[in-house]
Amino acid sequence: MTLYEELTRRGLIAQMTHPEQIEALLNKGGSTFYMGFDATADSLHVGHYTVLTIIRRMQMAGMRPILLLGTGTTMVGDPSGRTDMRQMLSVEEINYNADRFVEQMGRVVDLDNAIVERNGDWLMKLNYIELLRDIGVHFSVNKMLAFECFQSRMETGLTFIELNYMIMQSYDFLHLFRKHGCTLQLGGNDQWGNIVSGVDLVRRVEGKEVHGMTFTLLTNKDGVKMGKTVGGAVWLDKNRFPVYDFFQYWRNVDDAEVIKCLKMLTFLPIEEIEAMETWEGSQLNKAKEILAWELTKDVHGKEEADKALEAAKALFGGGGSDENMPSTTLADSDFVDGAVNILDLMVRTGLAPSKGEARRLVQQNGVSIDMGGSFAPIADIAFAVKASDLDGKEIIIRKGKKVFHKISR
Repeated sequence: MTLYEELTRRGLIAQMTHPEQIEALLNKGGSTFYMGFDATADSLHVGHYTVLTIIRRMQMAGMRPILLLGTGTTMVGDPSGRTDMRQMLSVEEINYNADRFVEQMGRVVDLDNAIVERNGDWLMKLNYIELLRDIGVHFSVNKMLAFECFQSRMETGLTFIELNYMIMQSYDFLHLFRKHGCTLQLGGNDQWGNIVSGVDLVRRVEGKEVHGMTFTLLTNKDGVKMGKTVGGAVWLDKNRFPVYDFFQYWRNVDDAEVIKCLKMLTFLPIEEIEAMETWEGSQLNKAKEILAWELTKDVHGKEEADKALEAAKALFGGGGSDENMPSTTLADSDFVDGAVNILDLMVRTGLAPSKGEARRLVQQNGVSIDMGGSFAPIADIAFAVKASDLDGKEIIIRKGKKVFHKISR
């Protein structure tokens, strides 16, 4: 099976600038391509992971990736998919985030056979007047404003600094073409406008044809991006998103999404996944368990995946151990007059990002507690766990039907 066929069967390809040429490029191997990662946080999230798996597949087919860390473009901020301007970060914050990205990329991509670049190394040295005369002259404002990334911001307000983002990203392609012979840019489907502009810039300045390809965004059946929770993104850093919670996120995906996620995110043979498309009922639950274990293994390692699976089995009747369940040990300072309110406890354990969200969960019958026997729903926001309830034992709080957290003292 060719690389192009595999990417197609997995439903990964969204748009291409030159379909026939790109198919030949992918199947031939040996070419250099790039993907940019703006360093807006200190961890990659599952949206990035989708692209990292694609980069790895292309590496395995003999292509050379450039992992471009957006230490320059992050200074401006990409308006794509945004309803407001991105938060401005300092140079120190951006470089710190970029360093963390490289650490996490190394779990998926073969860094020994990749090029790592930082676009701040050239973008932050550009002379503004020269950039306007040599590069800006090739951009039509009318054409730029026709792209969705800008159209969606016209009502709420598009700043001049954001309008420059497309020019900066396009210049990246030109620079990498000149330095490394890079002929293909990858990106999520929301990056189509930026990618097309880069392809056009290389053609205008160098008279050479290069290519752009976007990949399907990981969305649910309603078209909403997956990889979000009440508390925020599904991060790849276990300190920001615990391993067990990561496992459970994938174990709990909707039935309609599990096969798509297996195809897009795991390295299981496509034929094996396609054979699961007829699975129903308990077989789908098994497919979800496979998805959760495979992703946890690839992101956090086999040992962590096995621990998460054991903890999940303990909760769902599989005979496992709850030793690896997410847990919190309360200190004496957590108790007021010998008790801790359920809203404070939800925030303390990370089950809710705020007391307001915890209140909503309780009022909507979304919280229950097992203090030694079975789970009982909590209907009163004044409910409190006493310090004496934890003498010599542990209790378990359940949020919804599938999120559990162990409490001890």
